[in-house]
Formats: sequence, structure tokens, C-alpha cells
Amino acid sequence: MESKNQSQTSEFILLGFGDLQERKAALFLLFLLIYLLTITGNFLIALLVAYDKHLHTPMYFFLGNLSCLEICYSSTLLPRILASFISGNYVISVNVCLVQHYFVGAFLAVECYLLSVMSYDRYLAICKPLHYNTKMNGRFCLLMVIVSWVNGFLGSTLTIANMSQLDFCGPNEIDHFFCDSFPIIDLSCSDTHVMKMVIYIVASVFTFPPFMFTLISYVLIIRAILQIASTTGKQKTFSTCSSHLFVVTLYYGSVVIVYALPHTDRLKELNKIFSVAYTILTPLVNPLIYSLRNKEVKKALACLLLGRSQT
Repeated sequence: MESKNQSQTSEFILLGFGDLQERKAALFLLFLLIYLLTITGNFLIALLVAYDKHLHTPMYFFLGNLSCLEICYSSTLLPRILASFISGNYVISVNVCLVQHYFVGAFLAVECYLLSVMSYDRYLAICKPLHYNTKMNGRFCLLMVIVSWVNGFLGSTLTIANMSQLDFCGPNEIDHFFCDSFPIIDLSCSDTHVMKMVIYIVASVFTFPPFMFTLISYVLIIRAILQIASTTGKQKTFSTCSSHLFVVTLYYGSVVIVYALPHTDRLKELNKIFSVAYTILTPLVNPLIYSLRNKEVKKALACLLLGRSQT
């Protein structure tokens, strides 16, 4: 009864980079540059995959989907951050906050699945090359992409359906730059034990399996590479998956640090730093990694700029 008599909180305040407000102009320019580069780089990758017939392979099909995902991911967060820097208004309604959390959670899960599918593609190419063309056919690739997007949004839907039942009637300041799950839950005046259990169960069901699948794929890939006799052969084979392995390490490394470490005041700033890594920096560096270390992508880009097709 006492809880019901308290006034409901309808708005949150995202403190975000509150301790760096005196550098607001510099932060605005930095994040604007990151956003423009992210959109441009990922759009170019997606365009090249669609434009160049030499990139119409399973690996680049998945890469094109990953680039589209990164555009959506960045556009969910950065425009609002930039608008807050300009207006100085860091207030966000509870409903908008939950919507942002829904899409961030969905895109995070979808990326886990896409990275696992891409690791399976590299596993087949390196460890089972004779079965590659039959297993990685167009129908299977399309099915894997659909499953990745559906599972990602299904997991986030289950989480947000429970989170929307929480009551907020106390403090309304979120010490983060976006609406993440635990900072939101910490502000609720409802019993959050069930909600936290739901988050752990959803994470276990929808994100842990693709993580383990990716890990196992790369254990098998590395074992196969070590069995190659020549050093040149090892280097050539490793180069076919090194870009993806770097992206996987960067993404999962930062995600694990953010969500596996205890949510204490001492580690709060560290969590924010690594949150920037997987939500903002990973979408930026992905197209750079795949293009700078990939001769086919660079050749396709040159042909696109010159207005001719590859022979």
C-alpha cells in the first residue's frame, strides 16, 4: 500500500558522461565523427556485398547482414547521445528508455548469433572444405540469418515484457549513457528478484549457446591450423579467419567484462568504458577490420569507385 501511494517516476536522467561535461563540445565532435564513420563504413560494406558478384558468397552474405546490424545498433544510441550534448537535456521518459533497452538488447543478441554463424562458416571452410559448398548453400545461409534476427528479438521481447511490469517511484538517475538492464532495475521500487532471474535465464538461453558455439568453432579451427605442416600454409589459412577472430575477441571480451563483473560502485566507471567498446566502437571498427585486411573487399571498393566491374 505504501508503494502504491508513492508517485510514479515517468522520466529518467541519463548521467552518462557527467564527469566530462566541461568537454561537451569535444565529446560531441568525437561521437559525431564515430557515428558518421560507422554509418559510412558499414553502408559501404553492405553496398559492396550487394554490388559485386565476386562477394556473393556465404561469408560476405553474413558480413553484409552484420554491417546492416551495426548501422541499426549505432543509430539506436548515438543520435540521442549527440542530441543530449547539443541541448544539454539528458532526460528520457521511462517508455522511451525501455524501447531503447529493447532494441539494444535485441541487436546485442543478434550480433552474437551472426558471429557464431560466421565462425561456423570459417570452420567449414578450413576444417571441412569438401563439404563447404553443399552445407553452406543459399537456403541454409538465409535460414541462419533469419534465425539469428528472430532469436535476438525474441530474447529481448521476453526481457522487456517483464521489465515493463516494474514500478519506478524512487530515484530516477541512471549513471550510464544508455538504458542498460541493471541500471534500470536498480531504480525500481518493485521486487526485482524475478526480473534478475529472467535476465540471467534469457542470457543463458539466447546468448550463451552462440558464444559457446563460436568458441568451439575456433578451438577446432586453431587445432586444424596447427596441424598444417608448412608455416606458409598456416599463415595463409589463418588469414582467412583472423579478421573475424579479432572482431569476436573484441566484442565478446567487452561484453563479458561488462556483464560478468560485479555491479559495484568501484567498477561502475570500468563498466561504462567497456560498454562504449561493444556498443559504439565495435560497429566502427568492424568495417575497417574486414576491409583493410581483405583484398577482395578492397578490390571491390576500387571497382565501385572507378565505376567498373571485376573481371
